[in-house]
Amino acid sequence: MIGISAVRVAALIAGVLSVAPLTATQARADACLSTDIIDGSTAAQAAAKMEAAGFRQPHDLSKGCDNFWYGRAMKDGQPVNVVLPIGGQPFVTHGS
Repeated sequence: MIGISAVRVAALIAGVLSVAPLTATQARADACLSTDIIDGSTAAQAAAKMEAAGFRQPHDLSKGCDNFWYGRAMKDGQPVNVVLPIGGQPFVTHGS
């Protein structure tokens, strides 16, 4: 019985380790279409572009299936929602 339990525990641990949570650099695959192509841009690259455009302390960055980066930052002393489109400049979204 001990051998069987050890095998079950090992299988359970392996299964848990293989299902790692998504990082901010990955779009949520379950929300994307099979035809969506997710590029290799990273949260660090997006934050650097946002900072270069005058946004401070970008955080809570997530990539959409459209490869746009979405997050929060400070702009002119106010918290705002910010979007970084592919190859474009970051901008404040409406309602910020």
